[in-house]
Amino acid sequence: MKTRVRFAPSPTGHLHVGGARTALFNYLFAKKTGGTFVLRIEDTDELRSTDESTKSIFQSMKWLDLKWDEGAMPDLSEKGDFGPYIQSKRESDGIYKKYAEQLLEEKKAYYCYCSSEELDEMRKKALSEKRDPKYDGRCRHLSAEEIEEFKKQGRKPVIRFRMPDDGQTVFEDLVHKHLKFENKLLYDFIMIKASGYPTYNFACVIDDHLMEMTHIIRGDDHISNTPLQLNVYKAFGWEPPQHAHLSMILGQDGTRLSKRHGATSITEYEKQGFLPETMKNYLALLGWGTTDSQDIFKKGELEEKFDLKGCQKSAAAFDPVKLEWMNGEYIRQLSKDELFDAAQPYLKDFGLNLDKANPLHFNVVALEQEKYKLLSDVGGMVYFFFQDVKYDEAAIDKILKAPDIETILNGIKKTYSEISEFNDIVLESKTREFAKSNGFKNGQVFHPVRVSVSGSTKGPTLFKMIEYLGKEEVIKRIDKTLSLIEI
Repeated sequence: MKTRVRFAPSPTGHLHVGGARTALFNYLFAKKTGGTFVLRIEDTDELRSTDESTKSIFQSMKWLDLKWDEGAMPDLSEKGDFGPYIQSKRESDGIYKKYAEQLLEEKKAYYCYCSSEELDEMRKKALSEKRDPKYDGRCRHLSAEEIEEFKKQGRKPVIRFRMPDDGQTVFEDLVHKHLKFENKLLYDFIMIKASGYPTYNFACVIDDHLMEMTHIIRGDDHISNTPLQLNVYKAFGWEPPQHAHLSMILGQDGTRLSKRHGATSITEYEKQGFLPETMKNYLALLGWGTTDSQDIFKKGELEEKFDLKGCQKSAAAFDPVKLEWMNGEYIRQLSKDELFDAAQPYLKDFGLNLDKANPLHFNVVALEQEKYKLLSDVGGMVYFFFQDVKYDEAAIDKILKAPDIETILNGIKKTYSEISEFNDIVLESKTREFAKSNGFKNGQVFHPVRVSVSGSTKGPTLFKMIEYLGKEEVIKRIDKTLSLIEI
């Protein structure tokens, strides 16, 4: 059978690192095996699911270039023959109710009338007796009279799955290998809520079967759900798909990755200036690797080299330092044209509306390409070319209050005003010549010039920067610095 895999996010927030990694691995597995990658929206959490979250998931998937072959589309249309691909639409079509009723008829499920207060009391009692706080099955054998009494009280029942009392649920996980669970330790989970909506553990089995999924690739936080779901497959007499549970992602402190470790949603990384190619590459290395521990992948290489055999059971550590390093590597691989386009949104954040057709604008953006780690760095390193200088207070104290500063700046101003070929080679030569002939070290001259024209001790290559600013602007800025020193 042709490989079919799915990414099935719950639209209760933005797409986060863990979900994006799951989507990526499903996408890569489908590409490697010549299979189909499906996007299904699991919005049966009617209280927390939002249209905004659904749109955000679509946008993040598009940004990461994870093209799905089948499923829900951004305009909420659907592509494929196994729809609907949005669970709330499937629920309104009565799909889940139909299969729940079949299990009720076969005595493999039952109505449960327990109130939330009763369930809470049940949990507290189990904990006080040091037992697993699972549902105790008290509604499994209700009499007709008891059911009628509950109905008179106006109680709305849920439908629970009747878990086998004995035996084991065993499966071979493609990452964790042989796994087994004692059925007596499992619980009669809710299939259909009182609202009529299905729960995750029931809906995903129905959907995965009807959509003919061959493999389920998801995080290992779902391992505990798998035996519950496998028993549903068994109750229907269906062949379950193969399962692969991906390792947990931890922060640098060894705890589960969360907001306290910094940005965890894909939209935040996009805003910070990461390239989608970087995120795709880095996410692939969270719990997976090649035999030769390759770090950077060219376009198309991940699709060629991905193999579930390379997935590790041990938790993956999310390293923001490595992520930034990798982003810098990818930025350096961009052409000047690609860099200019990619940096546009971040330049506008600095109030810079630059035109690619303008040679100065184009060259200035590419000037420090080797130093950028984030696309958001670009505006902060080039804004002074197009706006008034904003002097860094530390630069003023450290550089502009040095001895002989007025002599140096007046002398360099005269030197620059006499240069006819105002390019970086000539500028460097004349600046060094000035320093030597006047008994100054190069740094004594270079640093004040940099602060004068840019306002900071850091920035682009000094003499290329001066060339791009032009003679008139450079002299104007030196004059402004001199007037500041006098004050």
